[in-house]
Amino acid sequence: MTNDFIQTMSAHRSIRKFTTQDVSKEQVEAIISAARWAPSSHHVQAYSVIVVKNPSTKQTLSELTGNQRWVEQCPVFLVFCADYHKISEASERHGQALEIGGAEQLLVGAVDAALVAQNTLLAAESMGLGGVMIGGIRNQPGEVTKLLNLPLHTFPVMGMCLGYPDQDVDQKPRLPQKASVFYEAYDQSFVPDALDAYNETMEHYYLSRKSNARGDTWSKQMAAYMGKPNRPHLNQYLLSQGFLHDVKKESE
Repeated sequence: MTNDFIQTMSAHRSIRKFTTQDVSKEQVEAIISAARWAPSSHHVQAYSVIVVKNPSTKQTLSELTGNQRWVEQCPVFLVFCADYHKISEASERHGQALEIGGAEQLLVGAVDAALVAQNTLLAAESMGLGGVMIGGIRNQPGEVTKLLNLPLHTFPVMGMCLGYPDQDVDQKPRLPQKASVFYEAYDQSFVPDALDAYNETMEHYYLSRKSNARGDTWSKQMAAYMGKPNRPHLNQYLLSQGFLHDVKKESE
């Protein structure tokens, strides 16, 4: 069973090269207006979106995200933030303490931002645009915070380049469904064979793709990536923004 929307979802590719055609303010507003109807735990809506079109700001963000040139070159760059600043304001109005030091509140903010971000990308793709998520927005979160004037109780979760695609890239294969979707309970017995099959698929993909062809497997990539701490500086940054302090106390 399928429909046009499912086909759009299933055709997703990460786009990093864009035409010079502008993405209008009206388009951005229509996309984000639709995206904002994403679900939110307890109606907290713990997110904000920063829309960046200023060339100078995009250039700086490109540097801060690891010199990703598509951040500077895309017509519009979005920064999705977990945001409890509004909740802080609401709490003050009613004389209530703000408790966001635990893992649950961190997760809610990150999930809210991620749900809106995915909705944004789907809405954009439905209009013929393309884009790519930018996790590098967390490379130097303190500098991003200063640049975008993010207040206390917020943090950048991900960025997103948007524009009209100027490249035709192959779709990167996903894990076999049987390795990720289980019925009634998690079934570990499916995982080894699924990983073997996926390694073969990914090795063929990397060897045959149009650019940067190489021999590689998914399990080898993941073992290398997850074998070391990633962005450990985030712990201290999140503490400075008002998060995770309860978690730190519990672990001491």
